[in-house]
Parts: sequence; structure tokens; C-alpha cells
Amino acid sequence: MARQDARDRLLERAVQFISQRGLTDLSLRELAAAIGTSHRMLIHHFGSKEGLWVEVIRAVEGQQRAALPALVPDPTVDPSAAMRAWWAHISDPSLWPNERLFFEIYGQALQGRPGTTALLDGIVEEWLGPITEINVAQGMDPETARAMGRLGIAVTRGLLLDLLATGDREGTTAAIEAWIALNEAALGRG
Repeated sequence: MARQDARDRLLERAVQFISQRGLTDLSLRELAAAIGTSHRMLIHHFGSKEGLWVEVIRAVEGQQRAALPALVPDPTVDPSAAMRAWWAHISDPSLWPNERLFFEIYGQALQGRPGTTALLDGIVEEWLGPITEINVAQGMDPETARAMGRLGIAVTRGLLLDLLATGDREGTTAAIEAWIALNEAALGRG
């Protein structure tokens, strides 16, 4: 139990540090010094630098899923407002360092880079369940709810990548509004 507690504390400090500093040119030694440990302890707990990055992403993704109920407290009321609140939250510049890390490691995992492929386990499915439940609560049949949930994950990730690459807040927000209109049409409200 103590090993897991130590690992969890290191991960929490790593997430906090990386979200403030970003990942660009961050060495394991620099991170270790900043969070009060050694690079050897990080390797002991996470296996490699890539393994640590994967766990940081999983932790941040978990935090974002945990934020979903606060942004969508009642999934039966006004899905458009909830989607706008989610976009405002997820596209906030304070999250950009974590999102850059997500896309960087996601790309490496897709290429099969050792130490990163574990990120792919559940990368869509962990979001798909909660989003499908929200869509069903809105009145979609389960099959459509799941398909629209998967599409929503793809749209959100794609527009985040666009925003990070271009900085075009106006364009990505207009695209989210188009997605909201499509979602409303799927609910028979558009």
C-alpha cells in the first residue's frame, strides 16, 4: 500500500508541475528535482519517462471525466448549454500544456513507441460510456447515443488539435457551434 501511495503522490506532483511548466524539453531529472524525488524513483514507479507521461495523461483525463458532472449536472436539461460549457472548459488555455502532451504521446502510441502504447487502452471507451449515458438521458436511442458519443469525442479532440495548432479560437468555436446544431438535429430539436 505504501508503494502505491508514494506513486500516487509522485504522479499528483508531476501532473501539477507539468500543467504549469509544460513538457517541452522537460527531462526526467528536471521533473524529479522539481517534485522532490530522483529520476530513479520515477523510473522505479513508472518504468520509463514515457510510462510516466502515459500516467500523467491518464490522470489528467480522469480529472476531466470527473469534471463532467459539474459541467453537465443534469443531462436531461439543455444539451447545447452543456456542450458550450464543456468546450469553454476543455479549450481553456490553462489546459493546453496537458493537451499538447496528450496529442504528443497519443501520436507516439499510435506509432507503437515502446512505453506509450498502454495509453491506447480505453482512450475512447472511458469517455464513451459517460457520454453515451448523457445522450440516452437526452432522448437518443442507445445505438445512436453511442455513435454520437464517439463522434463527439472525435470532434472535440479534433477541434482541440486545431486550436492548439492554429490558435483560431473563433474558427474552432464556430465549428463547435456547428457540431451542437448537428447534435440538436439528432435529438429532433434542430
